Amino acid sequence: MELHLIRHAHAEDTVPDEARRLSPRGRRQARALARRLRATGEFAPAEVWHSTLRRARETAELLAPAAPEAIYRETTGLAPDDAPSAIARRLARARGPVALVGHEPQLSALASLLVAGAADPVVFHVRKASALALTRSGRRWVVRWFLPPEDEP
Repeated sequence: MELHLIRHAHAEDTVPDEARRLSPRGRRQARALARRLRATGEFAPAEVWHSTLRRARETAELLAPAAPEAIYRETTGLAPDDAPSAIARRLARARGPVALVGHEPQLSALASLLVAGAADPVVFHVRKASALALTRSGRRWVVRWFLPPEDEP
């Protein structure tokens, strides 16, 4: 099974946190990430799960051109401080490739749990507007590739 961990793009710095929307820079980042994911030829999730927070939903919506056949679902358990173990259990029951659009520190803890077997210490750092591709190998996951944010030096 394939899994893509995607952190939302740059968001406005407003309060309350759950209402933060993508900034103009974030919208550019998400569109660029969609183009790059499509160009890999390896981004074909059956489902895209995004958190309930606005900036993750907006990022997922802008990724739609890269995976037009996917089903997009708002999914609980993907908030910044949610336990990665709950999503890991849901992924174990997933039937097809999944992309998660979420937040830090949860995504890095989830990647660490899936690949290294423990969420602590965190061995990954999923940056804004980046994608980490994993493949299940037995009970663990292995890293296939990583796309850093396009606008990083």
